Amino acid sequence: MARAGLAGAVRAARWAENALRPAPGTARLSAADRTAQATAPAGTTGALSDAAAERAAADLDVTVHQLRADWDAARLAGLVEVHGTAARPGWRLRAWDRDDAAVLRGWVALFDAWSLVHPAPAELPPATVAETVEAVPQLLSFLQLSAGPVPVPQLLDLLDQRVRELRTERCEIPYGPQEDPGRATDPGPADPADAHDVPLADLLAWALRALAAVDALTCADGQATLTPLGSWAVWVKLEQICVAAQSPAGNIEQSAEDMLRGCARLRPNAARAEYRAWLAARDAGSAVTELLDAARGEDALLRGLAFEALRVVGAPAEPDVRAVADVASLRPYALLWLAEHEGTDPEDVHLVLTREESTWLWVDTAAAVADHGEAELLVRHLESAPQPTVPALLDEVRTVGHPRTVQVLVALAAAHPDPALAKAVRRAAFQVHTGGV
Repeated sequence: MARAGLAGAVRAARWAENALRPAPGTARLSAADRTAQATAPAGTTGALSDAAAERAAADLDVTVHQLRADWDAARLAGLVEVHGTAARPGWRLRAWDRDDAAVLRGWVALFDAWSLVHPAPAELPPATVAETVEAVPQLLSFLQLSAGPVPVPQLLDLLDQRVRELRTERCEIPYGPQEDPGRATDPGPADPADAHDVPLADLLAWALRALAAVDALTCADGQATLTPLGSWAVWVKLEQICVAAQSPAGNIEQSAEDMLRGCARLRPNAARAEYRAWLAARDAGSAVTELLDAARGEDALLRGLAFEALRVVGAPAEPDVRAVADVASLRPYALLWLAEHEGTDPEDVHLVLTREESTWLWVDTAAAVADHGEAELLVRHLESAPQPTVPALLDEVRTVGHPRTVQVLVALAAAHPDPALAKAVRRAAFQVHTGGV
């Protein structure tokens, strides 16, 4: 059902991918020029230019109006991504034919944007539209619990009740000038129509039409019914709320950095449960951005934990993880994440790293252990080195360029029980510090 509902959006996205692909003979162009040729011209809002829209409509044999609607759906579902004034195929389009989960997530993204897919009529005051959008989740929950058709008048009563609750929570006072009973005053020019005077029936009718436009429900004979897809989506949202409410370590309201610090002492399964709870309370895009920002910091432990949390995020994190693969401090983590995501055998995942990248990762992990672990753990960390011997490890560590190399070697020398090995490690630390060989 999700595939059928997004069929037009997929056609529009595939048109952009194929029709705007660089022509033969452009291999000699720069990467930037090839990228420019492979993207659809778009405005700052991501809408197709008039020329591109007319060309796409002609190629796909649809009206320009329909083409623009399909393009908007493609953008909202993540099938195309807007970068500045250009749009290009998104990760969900690449995964469309092989990943049912990507299809469902694309539809859920469209479902979440229902008020943008079918905007409210211009004559409805923005304040009352916002109240309706805020109240709709309760209406959808009621429809889901009812497990069948619900009369529209019953939904209208529920909407009225929820809007009144929202206004009470905000301690609203009536709009417009209030007369002072002690003296008459000139009320001044007439105010715009009172937002409270707008019939809620009009707002409910708009909301139902918009939700029907994304296949979340059907409305006929004065009754509204969730589609199977809509019922599933509401159930998933309720489940996410429950998961978020059961945050075992209480880090759900923390920043990514503080949440990761709070998970540092948890066992792997408990930490993953905490990641899931934290992620359930956030938009996936902003959560991924926050996790990667934490990974860019100086704390190597947070870097490793951030990518563990990104493993819980899964496919939605792919574009952002791929984008940081060229950042030196994140590259080994990103390459391992991408290899795992693409299904590489766990025993072979490490093969995606060069020897230098593996050594850099070893030093970074050692830095995390030195900062947060025990001396014994740091000594045991030697066993995971990509080099077969300690002298070989020290030779390569000297040249890998990790900013914490000296501190790691000094800590290792202090922790290791073998005096001869500790001496060699201290010598290596001194050489790195002084720039010697």
